[in-house]
Amino acid sequence: MKTIDDLGDLRGKRVLVRSDLNVPLDGTTITDDGRVRASVPTIQRLVDAGARVLVTAHLGRPKGEPDPAYSLAPVAERLGELLGAPVQLASDTVGPDAQRIAGALEDGQVAVLENVRFNAGETSKDDAERGAFADELAALADVFVSDGFGVVHRKQASVYDVAERLPAAVGGLVQAEVEVLKRLTETPERPYVVVLGGSKVSDKLGVIDNLIDKADSLLIGGGMVFTFLAAQGHGVGSSLLEQDQLDVARRYVELAAEKGVDLVLPTDVVVAPEFKDGAPATVVAAEAIPSDQMGLDIGPESAQAFADVVRAARTVFWNGPMGVFEFADFAGGTRAVAEALTQVTSSGGLSVVGGGDSAAAVRQLGFDDDAFGHISTGGGASLEYLEGKTLPGLAVLEES
Repeated sequence: MKTIDDLGDLRGKRVLVRSDLNVPLDGTTITDDGRVRASVPTIQRLVDAGARVLVTAHLGRPKGEPDPAYSLAPVAERLGELLGAPVQLASDTVGPDAQRIAGALEDGQVAVLENVRFNAGETSKDDAERGAFADELAALADVFVSDGFGVVHRKQASVYDVAERLPAAVGGLVQAEVEVLKRLTETPERPYVVVLGGSKVSDKLGVIDNLIDKADSLLIGGGMVFTFLAAQGHGVGSSLLEQDQLDVARRYVELAAEKGVDLVLPTDVVVAPEFKDGAPATVVAAEAIPSDQMGLDIGPESAQAFADVVRAARTVFWNGPMGVFEFADFAGGTRAVAEALTQVTSSGGLSVVGGGDSAAAVRQLGFDDDAFGHISTGGGASLEYLEGKTLPGLAVLEES
């Protein structure tokens, strides 16, 4: 893939940057600006090179037409604060205002185009419709830089089709993400530990399939653990359970044993009678969950055991919280794993937080981003890469 260095002198050129600015909002207030901050280094580099920078991005899931609830206005404002310079927001994506602003940009200035998903062509499955929209985007710029790792697994106009229409390169963020993921899949320093949590086994099937050959230890927490426990014949009360994945869970336990991978399940869990903040929490053995209780976190004994395995590793990939970290009484397991990852980093190992809920959890629990080796900006894209899938937004750059 070409990098920004391969694009030559960018002074005076209009550069369309596809960033991932899909941040969580409470009304118009950004509750986690991690993705905005992650986008800054590439944009700043282009500014310093004298480029005229047009940022395109999406926010949420609008229905292919303008929706004020998904405006990028708060993002443009925050981006301006981080860059220390005004950032204009076009009121449309490829319409008259976008064209006016793109034409008036001066060297080193930055503007944000309104939510790219306000246009049905962005996510269309019809190649011609998507291509027509990409033509309009490409007409605004001279070159394209792909820096939104969270969307490179999507074959969408601003990710894939524009790269076929303009001289294209990978941005620093995507380049860094790919380098880290290659280390995880091709050259991990050992011991190599994979920690998986979150709600469902079915969400992680591809990752387990691809990494069970590569990892030394596989730690299972979160809601998905109850499918594993049920597969072993244990009652799980009213805990989250995927009945259709019981055979799959049994197969993974057997496969891990065959390959010499240490598959670790919790020995205790924190349960409550209902899914509610402040619900009375009790610690029980993992094989003795009462029928009227649901598991909402791994227990303290398990949290300590998981942390011990993580701390002894040289490479760790973690995707998915260990419990309902949003509720203080059920955040202990996630906090313990996060703390152990920071110790891997401080000892010179590679700790990777796999985006999505895991990234949100470490920030909500008060950890600094710099305490980890890498926090991915794209949970879904990271997982698909680790599953061994071809990501359209990367493949098109390799072909260009």
